[in-house]
Amino acid sequence: MARIPDAFIDDLLARSDIVEVVGSRVPLKRQGKEYAARCPFHDERSASFTVSPTKQFYHCFGCGAHGTAISFLMNYDRLEFLDAVDELAKRAGMEVPRSENPRSAQQQDDSRELYSALDAATKFFQKNLESSEKARSYLDGRGVDEENRARFQIGYAPDGYSGLRDALGKDERRMKLLDRAGLFSKNDRGHVYDKFRDRVMFPIFDRRGRVIAFGGRVFEKDDGPKYLNSPETALFHKGRELYGLWQVRQTNQKIERLIVVEGYMDVVSLFQFGVTQAVATLGTATTPDHAELLFRNAPDVFFCFDGDAAGRRAGWKALESVLPRMKDGRQAFFLFLPDGEDPDSIVRKEGAEAFDERLKQATPLSQFFFDELTREINLGTLDGKARLAERAKPMLAQIPDGAFGDLMKQQLGQLTGLGGNAQAGRPQMPQRAVSRTIQPVAKRSLVRGAIAVLLQQPTLALTLGGKHHFQGLRLPGVELLLELLGLVEQRPDISTGALLEHFDGREEQASLHTLAAQTLAGDEAMWTVELHDAVGQLEKQLLFQRIDDLNAKQRQQGLDDTDKYEMRELLKARANLRL
Repeated sequence: MARIPDAFIDDLLARSDIVEVVGSRVPLKRQGKEYAARCPFHDERSASFTVSPTKQFYHCFGCGAHGTAISFLMNYDRLEFLDAVDELAKRAGMEVPRSENPRSAQQQDDSRELYSALDAATKFFQKNLESSEKARSYLDGRGVDEENRARFQIGYAPDGYSGLRDALGKDERRMKLLDRAGLFSKNDRGHVYDKFRDRVMFPIFDRRGRVIAFGGRVFEKDDGPKYLNSPETALFHKGRELYGLWQVRQTNQKIERLIVVEGYMDVVSLFQFGVTQAVATLGTATTPDHAELLFRNAPDVFFCFDGDAAGRRAGWKALESVLPRMKDGRQAFFLFLPDGEDPDSIVRKEGAEAFDERLKQATPLSQFFFDELTREINLGTLDGKARLAERAKPMLAQIPDGAFGDLMKQQLGQLTGLGGNAQAGRPQMPQRAVSRTIQPVAKRSLVRGAIAVLLQQPTLALTLGGKHHFQGLRLPGVELLLELLGLVEQRPDISTGALLEHFDGREEQASLHTLAAQTLAGDEAMWTVELHDAVGQLEKQLLFQRIDDLNAKQRQQGLDDTDKYEMRELLKARANLRL
């Protein structure tokens, strides 16, 4: 995939009015220089969601949601990055630059042909469903009405080895295309035949509503594997996709929760009974990519599995995937059904209200975590408590910093008697990470103050003229400050929002957004003085740090001629500072 140049993103954000983008979806009220609203990403009674036209970014002081016009479209309209960029570019009358690499252009053409082939196959299967009494009777028996057959574009792959091939594989080129789309199989003698035969067909859609693969279900359980999925292709990677997510997005204006089930029919049946937030993994365990995709679309995720040993293993695998993504405001629950039941059978027997009641009784992630870890541990012994701590600490260390992680570590402390210290289980950050992190202190440090000024008005970095010499100073945040200065020098027109976009997904992002959301006292002239003073003080601190380092070296091993010359020059510089 071609990378969109940073300069284009900067220009796009500069031309996009974030107030207009957000205001077309959320009612905004002006408050001074900014706009406020009730946050669209979490339930609240007061307006803690602000949009800044000067900084071109939004921030919620309640749930911490933040970003630019691009990230707002990604989170509110649930678009992928490239789709959000395309949407903004259309509004701004700009054309997204495409790679001129012939290979990349060929890949785009190939993708379009693959989508076209899969769309043709979908229509072929739908047409065969209309003429198959067997398949229609099966769906009638499962209670799937015409509306949901159309919503999910369900079809039927006819029995026989060449139905699809004869209908769509009209020439050698078309045959190769259908093969690359995962629709053919080949035997040991090289004979090509239809992969899906005598199965109810469930198209799998990507996040833009395009068919990228299929899942085929047998009528009887003894007719081969219950579900047969398309193989991995250039368009389809099962560990990154969720069946039904496209339909959930189309049906729900705001997605409060997602329910993860195991089968295609589970999703369809839940929709049939009005539970329109169900998705399914595609014949694989919940992956980290699944977890990220789930939480990008909803704050609450319910995993619904069978209650047997296999179901609990699937639940634990899901927990392992979501734990590192449990930011504050996100919740995960686990519902294990009675033996022999699945969501399809339960909702048909009990109805949507009863199923919803089961969800309300689902086990929170925190309880499931400790229940599973202590299942075969005797907490009445010191050995058992030590084993629990040994197993739990590495996992809890994966939770992002915040209240949830602290409370989980406190709970571990209560169970083991090791104390409720919120830092329990948190590994020491490597020195490089510490040096890049903005430390929360009551009084702003020089570094924090300089960063806050840059986030208010990035162009102030240009007033330094590239003259800032404190590289190597061992203070928290110095490397981050230098990176910010470098970014503005490379991209002079960069806005606050575009600057923050550069740190998307990085550990510094949350702290930067918090600083950027603050309103600094003073004006541009005062901020310029503060920035210059801070840089000057940091340069002095580097001088003193280097003198201390050389003094330490002299005590330990002595100085060579180069060191001695440097020391003399440093001492002269220090003397001049005191004059």
